[in-house]
Amino acid sequence: MKFNVDFFCGYSPERINPGDKQHRLPTIKKVTSGSNPEIAEKVDQLYKRIIIAGTHKASSIKVAEAAKVIENSQRDINIAFVNELSLIFEKMGIDTHEVLEAAGTKWNFLPYKPGLVGGHCIGVDPYYLTYKADSLGYHPQVILAGRRINDNMGVHIANRVIKLMTQNDLPIKNAKVLVLGITFKENCPDIRNSRAIDVIRELQSFGADVEVYDSHADVQEVKHEYGLSLISTLNKKYSAIVLAVSHEDFKSIKWSEIKMANTIVYDVKGFLDKSIITGRL
Repeated sequence: MKFNVDFFCGYSPERINPGDKQHRLPTIKKVTSGSNPEIAEKVDQLYKRIIIAGTHKASSIKVAEAAKVIENSQRDINIAFVNELSLIFEKMGIDTHEVLEAAGTKWNFLPYKPGLVGGHCIGVDPYYLTYKADSLGYHPQVILAGRRINDNMGVHIANRVIKLMTQNDLPIKNAKVLVLGITFKENCPDIRNSRAIDVIRELQSFGADVEVYDSHADVQEVKHEYGLSLISTLNKKYSAIVLAVSHEDFKSIKWSEIKMANTIVYDVKGFLDKSIITGRL
């Protein structure tokens, strides 16, 4: 059988935002394509039946896939930029979120925040693009620089927590440390390529006794993928607490039940009230 003679191909890249109740499949404009103009039109007409936001018919499958890859690469680079800013501002003794809030008063400032970058798209697609570029003799710089920054944030966060514990005379070896969240983003159960695991592993490497709580993640899936046993309840006090994922239900945590007077609370997401935390990214 011959491609585009005996069989044809239609393609539309994924454009879903897990955990987002506002931007759903019908309300996100769909990029469509096909292996020839006739098939591209058939695919486009098919999606128009269900996509309220409309469609964009790309000229080829390659263009459609490239659009998907650069959407995620662009977001990855933008987050890497604010992650690098957070590293700089930490050394300057400036609160990154306060800086971003002030800068955000300008109409064209992009509202990105620092954090862990994982998932099956944003943390992966830039490597597809850079691999292809390398195979064609072009060696990307900006894209890979962003990836290096984002890939190292988990280790930085863990080391920052350890430093805060040391500064507050809290022993590290066998210290009870709680990590809140193991999914790759807030308010969804997806644990694929979650970078919260980098924080956990680095804390464990210092000898800390790390427990993980996540009300959205599947217990068995986490055990299979990461070898971790999630705790089901928050009923003890910890030397340090790291909020890695900003699940909405974490707002109802009773901090008096898990936090001592000298407990280190580190907020990766800028999610918690400043009166609760010791530091944040």
